[in-house]
Amino acid sequence: MTTATAENATATPAAPGPAGTALVIGEALVDVVIHPGAEPVDIPGGSPANVALGLARLGRDAELDCWIADDERGRAIRSHLVSDGVRITPGSDGAERTSTAQATIGEDRAATYVFDLDWNPPYPAPAEPPILIHTGSIAAILEPGARTVEQALRDFRASATVCYDPNARPQLMGEPGEARAIVERLVALSDLVKCSDEDVTWFYGIDEGDDAALEGVLEGWLRMGPAIVVVTRGKRGALALTSSGLRLEVPADPSVVVADTVGAGDSFMGGLEDGLWSEGLVGAQQREALRAIDADALERVVRHASRIADITVSRAGANPPTRAELA
Repeated sequence: MTTATAENATATPAAPGPAGTALVIGEALVDVVIHPGAEPVDIPGGSPANVALGLARLGRDAELDCWIADDERGRAIRSHLVSDGVRITPGSDGAERTSTAQATIGEDRAATYVFDLDWNPPYPAPAEPPILIHTGSIAAILEPGARTVEQALRDFRASATVCYDPNARPQLMGEPGEARAIVERLVALSDLVKCSDEDVTWFYGIDEGDDAALEGVLEGWLRMGPAIVVVTRGKRGALALTSSGLRLEVPADPSVVVADTVGAGDSFMGGLEDGLWSEGLVGAQQREALRAIDADALERVVRHASRIADITVSRAGANPPTRAELA
C-alpha cells in the first residue's frame, strides 16, 4: 500500500474541457453579515463576484469586471478574489466607496439584504475573447452600469456562451414590471439562465408554490432564445428545462446541514457553468451543441451544481468549494 503525500492529497485536479476565459461582469461588495446575537462581520461578496470566485476555485480562468474603491473594503475584496486566482479588470477600482450589503441571518438560516451600492464599471477589455460571459443580479439593472453590462453581453456573444442570473433584489430594482422588462431583454441574449423560484415570484407576481405558473415563465423564457433554464426551489431541489424539450428535476439532498444560504445560488450558478464547460459546451461555436444537450449530460451538470451549492451552504458565508474538495 502506498501513502499519499500531503502535497498530492491537496493538489487541485485539472479542470476538464477547453481552455479559455470566463468574463464575469457585475458587483463586488462587502457583505456585512449579522447572525442572531453576534457582532457584524465583514465578508467580501456580491453575486457576480461570488460566481467568479467559484469558477476560479474550480480551476477556471476567471476575470471580473466590477466597481470597487481603493479603500480598506475594496482592498479586502481584491485580496480575497486575487488570492484564489480571479483577475480584476483594470479600472475596476475607480469607485468613490466600496459598496456594501447588510446580510441579516434569520433563525431559519436564510439571509435578507439591505444595500448601499454604487455601480458604474469600466467597459471590459479582456486580453482575448472569452468563451463564457456571466452577469446578473443588481449589475444588470442598476444604472448607469447596466448599460455597460448589456453592451458587453451583446458584444461578447460572438465568442462566448452567455450566462445570466436575474437574482431579484426588490430593494434596488424598482417596480417588478420595470425590472421584468430588463430581465426579459437579457434572457433573450442568453444561452443559460438560472433563477430561484423566489426571483420568478417577485418579477412576475405569481403565487408562491404555483408550480404551473412558475414553469410557464420558464417555458416563456425558452421561447425567447436560451438553450437551458434552471430554477432552484430550496428544499425541493432544482428544475431544468431545455429548448429541445427536456425536463429534469434534481431533488435536494436532505442530509445537508445548512449553516446559512449566503452565496448558495451563486455557487449553483458557477457549478452549472463549470459543468457545461466540462462537457465541452461553452463558446459561441458550441451554441447549437448546447441546444442539443442530451438528458445524461444535463443531469450531470445540474447534479454537479447542486453538490457545489450543498457544500457552500454547509459552511458560513459565500465560501464555494475548490475542485480538490469535490474530488
